[in-house]
Amino acid sequence: MVARTSARGAARWRTPAAPKLPASPDLTAGGDLTIGDEVTFERLDLGDLDLSGRTADGIEVARCRFTRTDVSGSRLEAARFADCVFESANLANLRTQRSSMLRVRVSTARMTGLQWVNGALRDVTISDSRLDLSSWRFTTFSSVAFEGCNLTRADFQNADLRGARFTDCDLTGAQFSQASMDGARFARCDLTGIGGVTSMTGAILAHQDLIALSYTLAAALGVHIDNPDEERTR
Repeated sequence: MVARTSARGAARWRTPAAPKLPASPDLTAGGDLTIGDEVTFERLDLGDLDLSGRTADGIEVARCRFTRTDVSGSRLEAARFADCVFESANLANLRTQRSSMLRVRVSTARMTGLQWVNGALRDVTISDSRLDLSSWRFTTFSSVAFEGCNLTRADFQNADLRGARFTDCDLTGAQFSQASMDGARFARCDLTGIGGVTSMTGAILAHQDLIALSYTLAAALGVHIDNPDEERTR
């Protein structure tokens, strides 16, 4: 059942831990950075910086703040972000493979077309951000919160969402085919026209979300919903 509450699934969720970021005076202001393979960045305060269109393999970023930083169109392989904060950053069309986030907070970011494929997110909060057309295929989510985000036509195919929570998000047309969703939580979300609705076994929904989802589920099962009001107008 789609709306079934699973004790096993419910236990998976916990509030994401906050990034362990140094106080602002302890951060070093970063100028133009040389992005290359196996490079490590630590304790940097990066504001109004253009890092778009870069390519790197195996970079590590720890305890850094990104404010209005542009990382759009970059390609990262096996990147690791730990204890970082992104504020009003541009991550549109960023492409990553086998990358991870640990204790990361993202707010008011532009992430349209982002591809975070075959990766891992743990203790991550993404709020008030635009993530339409983003792809999270084969990515594992552990204690991850999406809050007030535009996730229209996002792709979660084959993702492990058992540790994810979506609150006040627009998920219109999002794809969940073959995703693991036992314990995934949805509250006050627009689930109109989602794909892979039959993968939502064990998901936990707020009651107000179930009505819109029922039409999508019925369509997926080939069930026709008879509306007497429509019959009278014919």
